[in-house]
Amino acid sequence: MKKEDLRIIFMGTPEFAVETLKALVENDYNVVAVVTQPDKPVGRHGSVLQPSAVKQYALEKGLPVLQPEKMKDPAFVEQLRSYQANLQVVVAFRMLPEVVWAMPEYGTFNVHAALLPQYRGAAPINWAVINGETRTGVTTFFLDHDIDTGRIIMQLPFDIPDDADVEYVYDGLMHLGADICLQTLERIITADGYPETVAQDDSSLHPAPKIFKETCEIDWSKTAKQVYDFIRGLSPYPGAWTTLVAPDGKETVLKIFKTRKTGKPTTAEKGSITVEGKSLLVAAGDEWLSMEELQLAGKKRMPVRDFLNGMKDMDIYYIK
Repeated sequence: MKKEDLRIIFMGTPEFAVETLKALVENDYNVVAVVTQPDKPVGRHGSVLQPSAVKQYALEKGLPVLQPEKMKDPAFVEQLRSYQANLQVVVAFRMLPEVVWAMPEYGTFNVHAALLPQYRGAAPINWAVINGETRTGVTTFFLDHDIDTGRIIMQLPFDIPDDADVEYVYDGLMHLGADICLQTLERIITADGYPETVAQDDSSLHPAPKIFKETCEIDWSKTAKQVYDFIRGLSPYPGAWTTLVAPDGKETVLKIFKTRKTGKPTTAEKGSITVEGKSLLVAAGDEWLSMEELQLAGKKRMPVRDFLNGMKDMDIYYIK
């Protein structure tokens, strides 16, 4: 098979997917159409429609864009079929029905931001960092009936430094995802559309479910290392949070974006606060954890030094 023989439909929505689509375009792959989410209402009254990052890039490059409300819509399915694609590439998109993923001759492969079978689900980057993993990566696999369970085509690893947050890992995997997509396409071309694949091992799995606001609340009874990883696993977005209680009992949501492990053991009540110079320490399950970057509700994100300058008697506050 030659490169020109591939007619590719690309499916994706966020910035993470743009890097892969860009790689396809810049490497002269024949992307015949792009599928992305419908424009999202934004603004106070939802009166402004915001196109996805993928749509914006596709339109800049003059690529046809499809935005179905429902993937099983017969009109959409027929429109998709009209492009006569023989391969579909999916990055950070919704679950596809079989009528869509099984349509192309050579199938549909997904670029997933984890080393499958670990971290199947909607938030693999966050959960890898939250769980203190030192390595993650990207995987390409052919879609089948269940989420993230298809046969693996290839994988590329990515190291997670101990001080890395989600933004660092996200950026690294975004670029690595583009690389693995190109390498996967080369394998498909070399194998005349049918590359060797490996079945996933379903033992000892770590899931990666969608993250909600309640997921992001800090549990100070956990070890300092666990809290440290939890906070960086949600930084900068959506942000780990806790409740700061003033001496008069007033409660305020406090987001924490960056901490530092002190190695100082403590038997203080979990969530207790102590101030040492310009350092703000909070008691976790076994050690004091130093707060580095914070954000009070309604305020800007700031270094702890600035935070302490604006607060009095922090020693008699506590966190619950």
